[in-house]
Amino acid sequence: MIILGCENISFSYGVDNIIENITFSLNEKERLGIVGVNGAGKSTLIKIISGEITDFSGSFYIAKGKSLATLKQDAAFESDGTLLGEILLAFESLAEKEKELEELRQRLDSGDISVLERFTSLNDSFISEGGLEYKSRCRAILLNLGFSEREFDMPISAFSGGQKTRIALAKVLISSPDLLILDEPTNHLDTKTLEWLEEYLRSYKNTLIVISHDRYFLDRVTSKTLEIENTHGRMYNGNYSFYVEAKRKDREIQRRHYINQQREIKRIEDFIENQKRWNRERNIIAAESRQKMLDKMERVDAPEKTPDEIQLSFDYAGNSGTEVLSTYYLSKSFENKLLFDKLNLLVKRKDRLFIVGDNGTGKSTLVKVLNHKIRATEGRFEYGNNVYIGYYDQENQQLTQTNSVVDELWSAAPTATVTKIRNTLALFLFKGDDIFKRVQDLSGGERARLTLAKLSMKKTNLLILDEPTNHLDIDTREVLEGALSRYEGTIIAVSHDRYFTRKLANRILEIRRDGEHFDFFGNYDYYLSKRKEPNVNLPPQIKEETDAKTDYLNQKKTAAEERKKQNAYKKSKAEAEKIEKRLDDIEKECEAVPDGDYITLQKLYEEKKELEDSLLHHYEIIEEYNSSI
Repeated sequence: MIILGCENISFSYGVDNIIENITFSLNEKERLGIVGVNGAGKSTLIKIISGEITDFSGSFYIAKGKSLATLKQDAAFESDGTLLGEILLAFESLAEKEKELEELRQRLDSGDISVLERFTSLNDSFISEGGLEYKSRCRAILLNLGFSEREFDMPISAFSGGQKTRIALAKVLISSPDLLILDEPTNHLDTKTLEWLEEYLRSYKNTLIVISHDRYFLDRVTSKTLEIENTHGRMYNGNYSFYVEAKRKDREIQRRHYINQQREIKRIEDFIENQKRWNRERNIIAAESRQKMLDKMERVDAPEKTPDEIQLSFDYAGNSGTEVLSTYYLSKSFENKLLFDKLNLLVKRKDRLFIVGDNGTGKSTLVKVLNHKIRATEGRFEYGNNVYIGYYDQENQQLTQTNSVVDELWSAAPTATVTKIRNTLALFLFKGDDIFKRVQDLSGGERARLTLAKLSMKKTNLLILDEPTNHLDIDTREVLEGALSRYEGTIIAVSHDRYFTRKLANRILEIRRDGEHFDFFGNYDYYLSKRKEPNVNLPPQIKEETDAKTDYLNQKKTAAEERKKQNAYKKSKAEAEKIEKRLDDIEKECEAVPDGDYITLQKLYEEKKELEDSLLHHYEIIEEYNSSI
């Protein structure tokens, strides 16, 4: 059964056509991903379907009696309620039934059986609508979206913008509508929460529409893909990876058909021209016949020009030393909160080390430490020989807000010519008057492109990248992936983009809560298969270094213990000799004591006993040392 149908939907903003004649339908329980570059019109289409935009042409319908809920991109809202109270509002009718049931139960307990029929009917309805589990469902969703029990009673106003977006996500998920529409639901989610959301949506029993730049997420969650490109929409019956391959094949087939038809048209046109030159009746008839054939021919359109893409490559500074970066017991804490602890790493040339972990575990902090932006709490690090670093900051804080785009790029390459600067900006889609925009007026995507443009102007052999795919659409992410795949240097990157990580990483460093960290020597799939194992080996290089240090400390400890034993042996030997001499003297003194002087003898016997006990102790030390030689 069709739950959503769209027919020739078009929308213009001024003289700009945003979307044109988009037609598609969606059956119940289908899962649709909508893709396209930034500004393609994806969110516009969703706003039309959800009723937010009404001045469009075309039509759409939602099956009668079907509910719809929409999560807007970076949705955040204000409320006077608490976190749990806001989520429970989705079950207001159940809460009212629960309240009435309690009142009826009290009347039954007091002997009023006149309400029994109403109680039974209401209780059956309450149970069938999920009344017994709705509170636990609300709590479970909040916990899985990264909120803690202690936050349940906090006011909404106390949460950050990103947290409010997750609250909005919780509200639409808990409502379980017949048609669930999510616009960039993966924003502000760490990997653990993303994985939970994927599993939740994979088991979602109703219809789903998702807009996302997260290709891994789309592959896991969707079964159909609607691409919006050059204002038009096209449906593909598969997930994101299927769509990419199908689109490539379709474009290649269309290109070949177009080229072949153009050759055929040229051949016919040449034939007509030659026949006309002869200017005889039979030649004219032949020319006219071919012209009719040409006029009736159904023309194949040339493949549409794809949206402009940035052109990116990184300027390689030549080989660094084999050992690029070493960290020694590196630790960082903020206000008694431990982020990472005693981190030992040895990064070698051509490593592609990707740092992953939950939000707040210190991934971005680590790369800031490595770029001397903040200081470590303990430990140290050092770079190897001939290392030239390029740093991408996810917050784009290395941009000067008051600079124009052209001046900002020039600041990165002050000796470059005007032509070089303009050509580079054009490669990153800054053309015409765009190059005179102020940095402070740029969108998130434009800032990201400008930061990449600056990075491309610098000679490097080590790239340290902090969430480089943030604010980039899928096409630009793929250009970046291609540039990094071709890069000959070393890469250290923090990323939540699992598709990006899976494509590039050959080593994964996971930072966990309470300072724990594990180093996986393999790609992202290897990491997924091994991350739950209790013991993860240290990198061989670091293990050798750590073992060497441990051996040194053990040798030092052994030597100290040996010296202690030697000193004890020497002291005991000297003391034993003194005691033996004194015992000999006591024997002589006892023989010289006059008869009847029992007091002197008693004193000598007591001294002898103490000395003999002490002598036995020293003999034990001497014997233990001799047996260890």
